[in-house]
Amino acid sequence: MNPPRPPTVATNDTVATDHSAILYPDSDGQPMADNTLQFRWIMLLKENLEVMFAEDPQVFVAGDLLWYPVEGHPEIAKAPDAMVVFGRSKGDRGSYQQWREANIAPQVVFEVLSPSNTRAEMSRKLMFYHQYGVEEYYTYDPQLDDGRGWIRRDGVLDELDSLQGWVSPRLGIRFDPAGQPLKLYNAQGQPFLTTVEREQRVREADRRAAAANQRAAEADRRATEANQQAAAAQQRADRLAAKLRELGLDPEAL
Repeated sequence: MNPPRPPTVATNDTVATDHSAILYPDSDGQPMADNTLQFRWIMLLKENLEVMFAEDPQVFVAGDLLWYPVEGHPEIAKAPDAMVVFGRSKGDRGSYQQWREANIAPQVVFEVLSPSNTRAEMSRKLMFYHQYGVEEYYTYDPQLDDGRGWIRRDGVLDELDSLQGWVSPRLGIRFDPAGQPLKLYNAQGQPFLTTVEREQRVREADRRAAAANQRAAEADRRATEANQQAAAAQQRADRLAAKLRELGLDPEAL
């Protein structure tokens, strides 16, 4: 499906495209999620993807951000639940206007389904992502625990037979749908964590570190006491040896 032809404005000499007055809304008026389960999965994906690429200034990660692939056509847009763009800098944006982003399309897109998503709607999204250059597309229905994936092959988004053991070529993440619910692991084999789980792990690591420091401090205290006791014993022995010498006795001979 080709996009509609952009509007034109007549000039004295030529017919030119005028995009200066076109508005690209920052919102499509739709909620990010229909329920807490869907919202939790959207945040799980977006936050863990951001953590994965936090040190790379040229990887942009966003959630529920409107993507406009064609200049002059604000009606052509989608807001993926999570998307990753390699080759674009981090930073805040009201929307992702592709012609302002070196014409780089998001390479990886995720959609988390809710009961309100229809088959026709998801088919339109698949067609959109296919037409505008997405390389990897993943959907997950958390209520049905159903994950699906598509990879671009020979210019077409081709559906994977299964996500079991699948490793994303772009992201390096591994899918484990047998985990029930779906488990995701980063390139280092660490599971995707919620913010609460991550904070709990940080607190547990801090607790273990504090306990280890306390044990080390106790060991140092005991070693200091032992050294002090040994020094006191040596001082007593030295005083006794001095007394014996005053009496004309050789302490070494006793």
